[in-house]
Amino acid sequence: MPDIAIFFEGLIISFGLLTAIGPQNAYVLRQGLRQRHSFAVTTTTFISDSCMIALGILGVGTLVKSNEQLATYLGWGGVLFLLWFAFSSFKKALNPEVIDENTLEASAGDAAGKGVKIAILHALAFAWLNPWAYIDTMVLLGGLSTKYPDLTNKLSFMAGALVASGTWFYGLAAGAKKMAPWFAKKVIWRILDSLIGIIMLIIASLLIYHQLSN
Repeated sequence: MPDIAIFFEGLIISFGLLTAIGPQNAYVLRQGLRQRHSFAVTTTTFISDSCMIALGILGVGTLVKSNEQLATYLGWGGVLFLLWFAFSSFKKALNPEVIDENTLEASAGDAAGKGVKIAILHALAFAWLNPWAYIDTMVLLGGLSTKYPDLTNKLSFMAGALVASGTWFYGLAAGAKKMAPWFAKKVIWRILDSLIGIIMLIIASLLIYHQLSN
């Protein structure tokens, strides 16, 4: 039988890791505010996070951690992507696009075309080109789950982590959608995109330091 205490342990620990400001959260938030392919982005992010959680708890996380060459490639790939997205965010801050009815209609109109494909690719990049995502979900959660050798307990721990992930990302997107009317002024978008750009630069800088120090 699933252990409810172990389930809540996985739930709480995963929530603690998810609430830290990071590129995935910033991207999900921005797409939710824009109401632009928010469901596709959130679902892609949740599925990616779920895969990492499952792989980590089932033991694959230790393989990624021990493969220095793979970790190096992932690290520098993440740096390049974060720098590019920081540049894009600052560019958007200079020429913000406010939310109005025309914006929402346009974003809904290309939902089946190129726009949604690019949004999903961005979500995948934020998930799989971020080495710290591997550390949080695959290595840390995987390491904590090793104290439960029984498969049933491992699955209880994993279920808690998965529930936390789904609740967090879909809740973030839904909350952003409700806040969308507040973002009808260019100055608000200038502030948000500038903050997102700064966050990306800080994360990229820390990642560069981590890569060079290894």
